[in-house]
Amino acid sequence: MKLKVKLIDIAVGLGRYVVINEEDAKELSIKYHDRITFKHGKGVSTAIAFITSSLIPKGYIGITKDLQYLVSEGEEVDVMPARPPESTKYIRQKLKGEKLTEDQIFTIIRDIVNFNLSEIEMASFILAQELRGMSIDEVVYLTKAMVETGKRLKFPEPTYDVHSIGGVPGNSKVSLVMIPTIAAAGVFIPKTSSRAITSPAGTADTMEVLARVDFTIEEIKELAKKVNGFIVWGGRLNLAPADDILIRVEHVLRVDPRTQMIASILSKKLAMGAESVVIDIPTGEGAKVRTMEEARELASQFIQVGSKVGLKIRCAITYGGQPIGYTIGPALEAKEALEALRGGGAMSLVEKAVSVAGMVLELAGAAPKGAGYEVAKDILRSGKSLEMMKRIIEAQGGNPNVKPEDIPIGKYHAHIESPVDGYVTHVSNEGLTIMARTAGAPFDKGAGIRLYVKRGHKVKKGDKLLTIYSNSSVKLNEALKLFYKLRPIVLEGMLLEKFPEEY
Repeated sequence: MKLKVKLIDIAVGLGRYVVINEEDAKELSIKYHDRITFKHGKGVSTAIAFITSSLIPKGYIGITKDLQYLVSEGEEVDVMPARPPESTKYIRQKLKGEKLTEDQIFTIIRDIVNFNLSEIEMASFILAQELRGMSIDEVVYLTKAMVETGKRLKFPEPTYDVHSIGGVPGNSKVSLVMIPTIAAAGVFIPKTSSRAITSPAGTADTMEVLARVDFTIEEIKELAKKVNGFIVWGGRLNLAPADDILIRVEHVLRVDPRTQMIASILSKKLAMGAESVVIDIPTGEGAKVRTMEEARELASQFIQVGSKVGLKIRCAITYGGQPIGYTIGPALEAKEALEALRGGGAMSLVEKAVSVAGMVLELAGAAPKGAGYEVAKDILRSGKSLEMMKRIIEAQGGNPNVKPEDIPIGKYHAHIESPVDGYVTHVSNEGLTIMARTAGAPFDKGAGIRLYVKRGHKVKKGDKLLTIYSNSSVKLNEALKLFYKLRPIVLEGMLLEKFPEEY
């Protein structure tokens, strides 16, 4: 059937979609979400059909913004039904718990990268991993497929990297202290980072407060000539592009399957040319990994997959039972990172940054075995980390002389004070994460939470427990309500609930 193109001012973002009048759809024998192919001047493309009775008139095909580079308004295209790709069958197999072959997994990833799968089908692949899991071999196949369907970088010098699996609020700022410390020791560490999936801030979100993070591959090569390390967002580089697509699906689902997480992290490191990587696994109540047994199992999986794809892996199992430092949210965490580089900062932030940095220095031979911690701490104390961070910020287009007090935070804020005298007995990662995201983080860079207490701290009635920040008074009020519902900070003797509410 020949249909005329009508351009629609809608960007779908994931997948390729067209809109067809219900009369034309009936004639083509296609239903909602069926696939069609359409032949145009630049070739043949596949898309998923939405059906309408009035948005698009009979005889026309509506083309969303994601496909408008292929056609022009009024152009005539040949449209016909298309069969679902083979990869949908493999996703169904995985949903049933079957093991997939290397070719089957490659086919799924190729179709994801080529936008041949709908958001529903990609979500099904993520949920299949969450519910059914994958074998080590399947994760190896997944990692390789994600690398092979994108671009790869190779640097002339030995390349090292570090990555945290996240899951702990306040963790994104650790890299802003750790990376310049490693680079200041002469180790080349081109860190690509992700934006937040389920947390209030990813490393890329926090670094973006200080400098640009979205670079092309050619710009990355130029960066590498200027500085020994940098912190950039991996989403624009087309390195393991399936990861960037699937992260957006995970963001909607609010799930992060362990198998997909391993493949995502290692594929990005391989594509970036890394040879040795330290993986940080925060562990504790409220973290992604809750027990040491789970952490050791995950570390073993990283090492097994890494060895099969050519990566040398060491894992750091770190404490993740409460937030890192005292801030949660991009701007607040960027401020705290700068404070740590200037000789201040929370002990939990500084200790974690130098401990993990020390492991990288030992791997790179920049510190004797067992002495990495001390070498990293000396670099930080000497001011070399700060000087390197200034160079990194300048190379990435930011102001190298930025001070913590220069960073703007949310214009609205609310303090929460202790209702009693006592000791802090519990700090909830999950509750604080939900509150910070409700306040607007990470999309509102100035939104987040400033803590004043941690577990074990003694407080008096009226002492501040935390401050919530936001650039939206409505979101601030919603986050404030959540504090009294979720009780993310508990003190001994605190009244938790009245039951029944009325009598």
